[in-house]
Amino acid sequence: MGQFSPRQVALFAALLVATVGCAVLVIIADLLPGLHWSVRGLMFFALLFLLAYGIFSFGIGRFINNRINLLYRTVHDLRRTPKDKEDPVLRGDVIGQVNTEVAEWATERAAEIKELQQREAFRREFIGNLAHELKTPIFNIQGYILTLLEGGLEDQKVNRDFLKRASNGVDRLMKIVEDLDMITKLESGVMDLRITRMDLNEVVSESIASMEILAKEKDVRLINELGPQLLVKADRNRMVQVFINLFNNAINYGKPGGTCTVRSFPLDDNVLVEVTDNGIGISEEHLPRLFERFYRVGKSRARNEGGSGLGLAIVKHIIDVHGGTISVKSVEGKGTTFNFTLRKAP
Repeated sequence: MGQFSPRQVALFAALLVATVGCAVLVIIADLLPGLHWSVRGLMFFALLFLLAYGIFSFGIGRFINNRINLLYRTVHDLRRTPKDKEDPVLRGDVIGQVNTEVAEWATERAAEIKELQQREAFRREFIGNLAHELKTPIFNIQGYILTLLEGGLEDQKVNRDFLKRASNGVDRLMKIVEDLDMITKLESGVMDLRITRMDLNEVVSESIASMEILAKEKDVRLINELGPQLLVKADRNRMVQVFINLFNNAINYGKPGGTCTVRSFPLDDNVLVEVTDNGIGISEEHLPRLFERFYRVGKSRARNEGGSGLGLAIVKHIIDVHGGTISVKSVEGKGTTFNFTLRKAP
């Protein structure tokens, strides 16, 4: 026997009162032999009707209540979290409580469906962008090889140049694959970070030296304004990647004669690192998506200028796994500033 609801208790009470009342009427009828038989029959019929109605109503009520409880438990099981150890108990307004639970469940499912739709749209866009990134170097390599096969191989002035171009295309494909592999490892947590006490000034100087040739070609000056012995807790190799990707972004989209400057500011137990350029800048509408994979900002940022299209996504993932945060500010036509935090080292 389950717990009785207030409606069932009231039904029992009404049935009991009606039964007692009918029994009293039957006794009165027996004491009055002159009472017409049809009146007696009517009383017995009323008594049987009330009994049948009470039993039927009770049975239907129990049936409906059991089904509502089953529906409630089903919805509750779908919403159950690891913290929920006890089965739900319905009290008071059963239908109202179930209605509330079902409405909340429907709202949650609607939000979940919307999120899945957004993920699917992101997946389609990502696959489309990846296909485009891979297609460009593949088509170039294919064109160079076909030219060589159709006679260019015999021409010494052509074959070496086209083989070098094809090799550059292969290098770009390898860069895309390596960057994708790195992001996957960073996201899954399988990349082994070697967090050590390191001098960020040395890392920035090393990164500037590796980008010096490209910076001179684009007439962009890289400036290190970090103080000496700026000690942080980080993976040295990964931080070199962060600065190289940020410098590469500043060089590719900088103005001739422009600069890219690295500064730092103390922030409690952290260090705030600022990388600022005075390049072409980014419009505000693009900033929320700037760290997405393969996201490109307009026609001014052509695919043949922006590397693999994964540089900023890698930067964000590296800062994230270090427990830091990264943000970007930009004014179109004036320049861009990237800010990220790292833990100070004692």
